[in-house]
Amino acid sequence: MKKATVKAFTLIEMLVVLLIISILILLFVPNLAKQKDSVKNTGQAAIVKVVESQAELYALDHSDTPTLHALTSAGNITQKQAAEYDAYYAAHSGESREINN
Repeated sequence: MKKATVKAFTLIEMLVVLLIISILILLFVPNLAKQKDSVKNTGQAAIVKVVESQAELYALDHSDTPTLHALTSAGNITQKQAAEYDAYYAAHSGESREINN
């Protein structure tokens, strides 16, 4: 009779693979957290540019100076964009705002 040999991974091989995967995860997770903050800051900066360009368009169409309230009531920006604009300048107090509330 022939013995059938079954090829399989041993427990040691499985543990080594899990160890390597764990080390890779430990290396990548902190970098992903840093990238998340960078992406958020870039997104807020883009929203600031959108709001400021909408303020310029509002100034061309109307005789008064644009405010965040006037832009939201006219439908040029959403309330969420106005909140993000405020949050950006709250985090970056060294920069000057072009649009008042």
